[in-house]
Amino acid sequence: MSARVLLTGIGELTTNVAHDGDACGTIRDAAVLVEDGHVAWVGAAADAPIDRETAAARRDVGDSPRPGRAHAVSRGVEVVDVAGRAVLPGFVDSHTHLVFGGDRADEFAARMTGTPYAAGGIRRTVAATRAASDDELRARLAGFVVELNGQGTTTFEVKTGYGLTVADEERSARLAAEVTDEVTFLGAHVVPAEFEDRRDDYVELVCGAMLDACSPHARWIDVFCERGAFTPDESRRVLEAGIARGLLPRVHGNQLGPGEGVRLAVAVGAASVDHCTHLSDEDVAALAASGTVATLLPGVEFSTRQPYPDARLLLDAGATVALASDCNPGSSFTSSMPLMIALAVREMGMTVDEAVWAATAGGATALRRTDVGAIAPGMRADLLVLDAPSRTHLAYRPGVPLVSRVMKDGAWL
Repeated sequence: MSARVLLTGIGELTTNVAHDGDACGTIRDAAVLVEDGHVAWVGAAADAPIDRETAAARRDVGDSPRPGRAHAVSRGVEVVDVAGRAVLPGFVDSHTHLVFGGDRADEFAARMTGTPYAAGGIRRTVAATRAASDDELRARLAGFVVELNGQGTTTFEVKTGYGLTVADEERSARLAAEVTDEVTFLGAHVVPAEFEDRRDDYVELVCGAMLDACSPHARWIDVFCERGAFTPDESRRVLEAGIARGLLPRVHGNQLGPGEGVRLAVAVGAASVDHCTHLSDEDVAALAASGTVATLLPGVEFSTRQPYPDARLLLDAGATVALASDCNPGSSFTSSMPLMIALAVREMGMTVDEAVWAATAGGATALRRTDVGAIAPGMRADLLVLDAPSRTHLAYRPGVPLVSRVMKDGAWL
């Protein structure tokens, strides 16, 4: 395709460049010029910086019986008229677990009949992942990437955590690094069965040989600070070991009940603390006063029948909120960020604008990324076209595949 693309005829453009009290930075009747994989210009379609020849091509596209068809012109500009559709930044999914083997559909069925969710089910996936070959894991991971991209996700994080041996965690990190720059080492997911009576030895392994093997492939260090997983003291030890190796911290916390995960995340300067289902007033205040993002994962509550986190409480306190899928085989086997938006609006007290921001700019903030999550000059040209006139339709029409086209680094996927 051409190195230059002009998207025009945009009915509603979500830029996430705030203005006049609009955090989504909405521009109507808009256009976006993309050059060499980055956004070069954003504004009203009537003001697009195009030459006379390109303007003629744009008129041709506007008269086309097939809106959205691209027309390449001689000066290397591909003009795409989206015919009044909405355009948004690509979704940023800052929390997934995509390297795994096996299936836990039976657990989901049991939960739907009243069996409570427990963290120990992770061990089943650990056994299946250890038994899978590299090629099997790689093929499954590639399928998930296609699935994510097709639903508008252009940036995503992937955690290890289903190997829990040095070799299996290393290959999980290595395979994840083949598809994303945002790899998280989560050797401290649960204590594996063979270490059940030797917790200290396993923590030592995570902080030592396992971290040494995984850190070359990872950017992040994470820990599941929760009953049934790791204590606050164990969690701090793991995070500090990762930080000493140059990894950035993030935390699973406050999912199954009140705990110290949020306070630990804030204390170590974690980029995010994820789940935040059970928060005290002190937790909320600590998040609001910190740079730690509260990443909410409503797919988990949908799948486990836990109470949804109170996003309204966090937002009103001034905390930064992100939405992510937590795609994993046990507690949230969905990769759909549009579903996360719909659940956040319906169940968590968020407005559509807040949920869309959280699924784009919020996720970018949780990953400490300044090149994605918005549509502005200099940003990566990661965006999606909805087969709908506004972002509201993401919540208004749940379950409908509204993402019609996806661009990553200036190329259509």
